[in-house]
Amino acid sequence: MTEFTELNLVGPLLRAIEKQGFSEPTQIQSRAIPALMDGADLMGVAETGGGKTAAFVLPLLQRLQHERRKPKPNKPTAVILAPTRELAMQIGLCIRVFTRGMKLFHTVVYGGAPYGPQLQQLSRGVDILVATPGRLLDHMKRGTVQLDNVETIILDEADRMLDMGFIEDVTFITDKLPEEHQTVMFSATMSPAIRKLSEKLLTNPEFVEIARKTAVAEGVDHSVLMVRGHDKKDLLMHLLADPAKERVIVFVRTKATADTLATEIETAVEGIKTAAIHGDLNQRARERTLRSFKNGRFSVLVATDVAARGIDVNAITHVINYDLPMEAENYIHRVGRTGRAGATGIAISICEPRERNLLRNIEQIIKQKVRIDEDHPFPAPASKPEQKKHRPGRKGRPARAQDDKKPTADVKPFRKRPKNTVSKNKGKPGFKSRKSANPAANAQNKRPDARKQKFKRAS
Repeated sequence: MTEFTELNLVGPLLRAIEKQGFSEPTQIQSRAIPALMDGADLMGVAETGGGKTAAFVLPLLQRLQHERRKPKPNKPTAVILAPTRELAMQIGLCIRVFTRGMKLFHTVVYGGAPYGPQLQQLSRGVDILVATPGRLLDHMKRGTVQLDNVETIILDEADRMLDMGFIEDVTFITDKLPEEHQTVMFSATMSPAIRKLSEKLLTNPEFVEIARKTAVAEGVDHSVLMVRGHDKKDLLMHLLADPAKERVIVFVRTKATADTLATEIETAVEGIKTAAIHGDLNQRARERTLRSFKNGRFSVLVATDVAARGIDVNAITHVINYDLPMEAENYIHRVGRTGRAGATGIAISICEPRERNLLRNIEQIIKQKVRIDEDHPFPAPASKPEQKKHRPGRKGRPARAQDDKKPTADVKPFRKRPKNTVSKNKGKPGFKSRKSANPAANAQNKRPDARKQKFKRAS
């Protein structure tokens, strides 16, 4: 299929798709949409950025519009589970865009947000509930969400849910669903754990897998700058002073670094406005920061890995890894913020000599060598190859020529005396025993038992 018009979507959906500037479905969309419209269970494996959100949202909206009926209070017709609040909000935005002109209602619930607005929308009734597992469980325990009416449940980024320890929550939620329902799972990988979960939750599913071209988008240029630790901050300021870096995300390892570095960048680089985003910010502050970044109110966002997934900001020109990630997989999610939807992007990593092992791990997971860029003012000296030292007596040491051997004294080999043997000198004239013949002296020299001594002090 080459056109959305061939997918038999209803008019309002086609108009919304056209308004977004899309005409041809992606691979995952062209294969998943027909199967989901038929009501089949589905296991989809596709990398991030392939349009998988629309692949499950469009057929869901089509079915709800076709079977249109008034939603019941606190009883959604469809549930979409997402591992993070950022991804849940992104899915909610996608639904809002495609439901323009359609009388379908949805809401997004996640931890860290106030309950009041969520309770109001749930009591009015929604067709689609987008939720993180933890907050959905909270609503279920409160009785403000009941799953008796659910016809479709969708698990997005199921692999991430397993990594974050949501497997028990997901299993508890799915156990509360009606016997007859459609289950959809999407994952970036098909690990043994994902396969096991799919076998448990899906019934005669369609299997759709889109082959990964590379671990990261082809349009991303990767480079690494080797630098001494004390020059690292100066190098970052030098990079950000380049006007070509219009919209940049700087990834760091800790929350404290994010806050201090954002302030230091504004002080050191003239004309740049920055903000920090990390897990300590409440949900409203995070939403406000992301909205300002999208609107261009500041050009540099300093972030921890909490922002690596689920943030959809267009036209990010550069991703800079100020700190290399401790887990190589996070590199993929970080650089995935640039070079999206066929655009080009630049990923720059700043690497101290002690972090070379982290760089090697990244190269293994992305299956390519990262180019070393030495064209900067603070290059670290090249590391010298370690030379193996030969120790005397080690196997493989070349034998010394006979003429070169130094003369050695005639020394008799040392013999270790066996344990529990009586000295041969005992009883001979001049022999002195370590034990004194004076019983009083022996009593003074006798060391007290340490354990008994401690016990006495304790009593």
